[in-house]
Amino acid sequence: QAQLVESGGGLVQAGGSLRLSCVASGRTISLYDMGWFRQAPGKGREFVALISWNGGSTYYADSVKDRFTISRDNAKNTVSLQMNSLKPEDTAVYYCAAKGRFDNRPYYIPSNYEYRGQGTQVTVSS
Repeated sequence: QAQLVESGGGLVQAGGSLRLSCVASGRTISLYDMGWFRQAPGKGREFVALISWNGGSTYYADSVKDRFTISRDNAKNTVSLQMNSLKPEDTAVYYCAAKGRFDNRPYYIPSNYEYRGQGTQVTVSS
């Protein structure tokens, strides 16, 4: 079993930046593609970004492309999400999640992930 713990959320003004971190324990994240999702009040869980198990490929939702950057450090069992030029519509709880590296199911579907953290709140004020 893997445990994922997110941190780095908070309150920021529009145009500001935050860096989210996700630390894994119990399993090495090198076995997994790692994703970030978010869920705003009253909405479903939305794909944000994915990084492949070795960092060789990254994917982003159109809504965050060119503003957010996902990265990973397998030696530290950590995944990060750098969020720049934040907008009020980015307000949500952000979750990291782990998907088996040989699992070919769509990466943008939350239920295709094996593990998920408890989330960290990001609030962007206008």
